[in-house]
Amino acid sequence: MDVPALTSLAALRRWSVDQQVGLLFVVLFGLLFVAGAAVVLLSLRERDEAGRERQQRLQRDLRALVVGAVVFWLAWVSGPVGATLAFAVFSFLALREYITLTPTRRGDHRSLIAAFFVVIPVQYLLVGLRAFDLFTVFVPVYVFLAIPVLSALAGDPERFLQRNAEIQWGIMVCVYGLSHAPALLLLEFRGYEERGAFLVFFLVVVTATAQLAQQLASRRLRRRPLARQIDRSFSARAFAVGVLAAALVGTLLFWITPVDAPRAAAMAAVAGACGTLGEFVMRALKKDAGVRTWGQRSSITGAAGLLDRVAPLCFAAPVFFHSVRWYFS
Repeated sequence: MDVPALTSLAALRRWSVDQQVGLLFVVLFGLLFVAGAAVVLLSLRERDEAGRERQQRLQRDLRALVVGAVVFWLAWVSGPVGATLAFAVFSFLALREYITLTPTRRGDHRSLIAAFFVVIPVQYLLVGLRAFDLFTVFVPVYVFLAIPVLSALAGDPERFLQRNAEIQWGIMVCVYGLSHAPALLLLEFRGYEERGAFLVFFLVVVTATAQLAQQLASRRLRRRPLARQIDRSFSARAFAVGVLAAALVGTLLFWITPVDAPRAAAMAAVAGACGTLGEFVMRALKKDAGVRTWGQRSSITGAAGLLDRVAPLCFAAPVFFHSVRWYFS
């Protein structure tokens, strides 16, 4: 890297937190504006039905990115408390979408009430209190033991193991996995105080980059599906392209992290890989449920498709959080 570039990066690191965040949002919303203009121009060229369907899908993805950027900005403005509450609401809506596609019985009502109105508030309260040791074991230990007990007390043994495993898996993904994103906001290291929002930004950007690059590569490269029955477009080559794209973006964003460029690239590659694989797992679940998007069968859900948007983050956030915390501890 040349001397002017190093000087510029050094100057950026000397900026205040608010100035750095402001720069990030200017760049982010600028890129979204350019992407929106490109999508509109491309839509004018599409004449056939398949092309119009692709453009509609791109427009939906772009709207989701804009909404995510606005929510992230609002979370930053409202501080750690507001961000934690926002992600708690996301967990509630995502879990509700998941449950609408999960066959339940009357005997599961106690477990579901506990999941929505006990597990989610307690999990995010532990995040807000920075009780990270208890936060990391509350769901996989205490909740996973309590859920089957509540179901057993209902006295309904039919498909007992399957019903409880489905509820536990929903809590694991929608609550436990997603709650690690706001936990990053509250991580502090020496020389990196009050900058946890940069880690969340870094995680979201590299995860989304890996997902988008993998989808684009699957359309351009020759397909050799790894699991044809689940997804014909998921191949080793496309997966590698997504991971490399995440690593490249992580390298460019290393200045907002507490590590140097090579380590930022490694962190981004791991997060991108976990997010892409997590999305692949959720596709398998949708195949099993016989739907294309979460919330498709029911209009009860207030945000249909939310779980599709946050699924990569649900898998990437825990690995990223514990990797960062372990490295700096």
